[in-house]
Amino acid sequence: MKPCEAVSSAPRWARRKEDRPQELLCAALKVFGEKGFAGSRLEDVAKMAGVSKGTVYLYYSNKEELLKAVVREHVSPIVNEVRQRIGEQTNATYSELLRDSIHEWWDRYGSTQLCTITKLILTESHAFPDLSLFFYNEVVLPWWAYLEDLLKRGVKAGEFRDVDTEYTARVLHSPLVTLGVWQQTMDVSCQTDTDPKRFIDTYIQMVLEGLKNPNYVKSKSEIAAHNPKNIPQMAAGLASGLASDAFGLFKIKPKQPG
Repeated sequence: MKPCEAVSSAPRWARRKEDRPQELLCAALKVFGEKGFAGSRLEDVAKMAGVSKGTVYLYYSNKEELLKAVVREHVSPIVNEVRQRIGEQTNATYSELLRDSIHEWWDRYGSTQLCTITKLILTESHAFPDLSLFFYNEVVLPWWAYLEDLLKRGVKAGEFRDVDTEYTARVLHSPLVTLGVWQQTMDVSCQTDTDPKRFIDTYIQMVLEGLKNPNYVKSKSEIAAHNPKNIPQMAAGLASGLASDAFGLFKIKPKQPG
């Protein structure tokens, strides 16, 4: 699955037929962002993609199905991909996992054209409640569930204080929604220039300070100790350290060879 930024801009005659559905999805995303969902027509999508209106109908029966396809192809997979990539960080603390997850979500969704979908859902949900429900079930709930799982594990490990993990997950994500919509609206109309990295780093710092369990003192070295791969090295280091301590305690120097 190619990101829309990577879709070929070659002339229609030079494109491959198998790329057509992807080109239509990316064209739809751009049209929806420019005209709004209510103001968009399939004819607009066809024109943006450089195909006939009939070609669009070969793949999608209406614009609702077109938007759902954009979400399924480009947004829904992000949650599982973030979960898989973050899950590979076996020696990271839960604070680090949360921080990386939030940055990953912003990099993959919030900072891209896909974030247009959030704006559409928020501003036009009254007219298209079924689409809002679809986005909620397809994207929002799985992402909240992923964040809540990280929080629960952090609480269980003692790294985080005991919090309402369900609502903390929602609070964690809400600033990303605000940032994405702000950049598409207020930054444009007021000619401001919000720095997303500074915004995200600042809010993550505030959140993690609030989550921190003051009684938790586990270090990265202690985490590494629980990794079976590190046991032989740590055992050797421990033996060497004990011998060194013993020699120092009894003022005995080991006999030098030769």
